[in-house]
Amino acid sequence: MAIALRKNDEIAKLREANRIVGATLELLASHAKPGVTLKELDAIGEDFIRSQGATPSFKGLYGFPSAVCTSLNEVIIHGIPTDYPLQEGDIIGFDVGTKKGGYFGDAAISVGVGKITAEDEALIACAKDALYYAIDIIQEGMRFKELSYELETFIKGRGFVPLRGFCGHGIGKKPHEEPEIPNYLDGPNAKAGPKIKNGMVFCLEPMICQKEGTSKILANGWDVVSTDGLRGSHYEHTVAIINGRAEILSIA
Repeated sequence: MAIALRKNDEIAKLREANRIVGATLELLASHAKPGVTLKELDAIGEDFIRSQGATPSFKGLYGFPSAVCTSLNEVIIHGIPTDYPLQEGDIIGFDVGTKKGGYFGDAAISVGVGKITAEDEALIACAKDALYYAIDIIQEGMRFKELSYELETFIKGRGFVPLRGFCGHGIGKKPHEEPEIPNYLDGPNAKAGPKIKNGMVFCLEPMICQKEGTSKILANGWDVVSTDGLRGSHYEHTVAIINGRAEILSIA
């Protein structure tokens, strides 16, 4: 497994691509109000990304038709924007990718539309808190499998389960690079596999289900749900390992 170690100038380029991602997510969250359609939100995101001199890297990636993944309610990841207008009480996940100067950015958030239930607030908080917990405990020399184990333990400790079959990933000159980073321990031994090193850049993205972690892809070939049919949530940041700790790149 060849995991790239980035030099300072490369991390600076990744930081710029990811800054645009973070700003786009802030913009989308501010527009996530009743009556706004998913396609309108997608257009808002794409226009802003291009205004920053970047391109929306998801558009056309593996055939994905849009600039922004808009994952509504039961859809946990990879939601395709439609003409659906947001309604009070919905929850929506935005996942955004950019490319600028040959380097990629990637991050995601989940937000409520208007007033949402306490249960949905807890669902969204699990994804966000799991992400920041994982970022906080990362240190050079830790194994990626240990990180996956910690994510799974945190998520289950909140009474939820991680979505299986999808994972975090390396990022750099390609949108998806080595390693794969599941939100659960894949295999019996957390002390196996590659270690985290200075210069590595990767995306962590807890994807949260309520009862069953088994994933299912809907008929459009993209929307990913849990087999429990219940709402899910998703948060993601791109981080760089600098001086032994993880630094978030995907903030405005």
